[in-house]
Amino acid sequence: MKAIQVYEVLRKPLITEKGAGLQAQGKYSFKVADGANKAQVKQAVEKAFGVTVTAVNVIMVKGKTRRAGRRMMTTSPWKKAIVTLKAGDKIQLFEGV
Repeated sequence: MKAIQVYEVLRKPLITEKGAGLQAQGKYSFKVADGANKAQVKQAVEKAFGVTVTAVNVIMVKGKTRRAGRRMMTTSPWKKAIVTLKAGDKIQLFEGV
């Protein structure tokens, strides 16, 4: 298996209503690379944002069936990570959204 670089792990932040509720608990969600594991996600968040990560939960999100005319298609599955930060730490990217 090919090693993933730290900045290739985090694809994009997920800014949703549910995610906004988790921010009050110090949890932030990201779309991450399919081959990334918990340790790589933790290292990437700590290096990118300068915070201390206490826990990482990883979820595989299944693709949904969509319809395009007569064809039924499936969207690609993707990996989501919910990162819990140490009390008092915040990621400025998410604040004020």
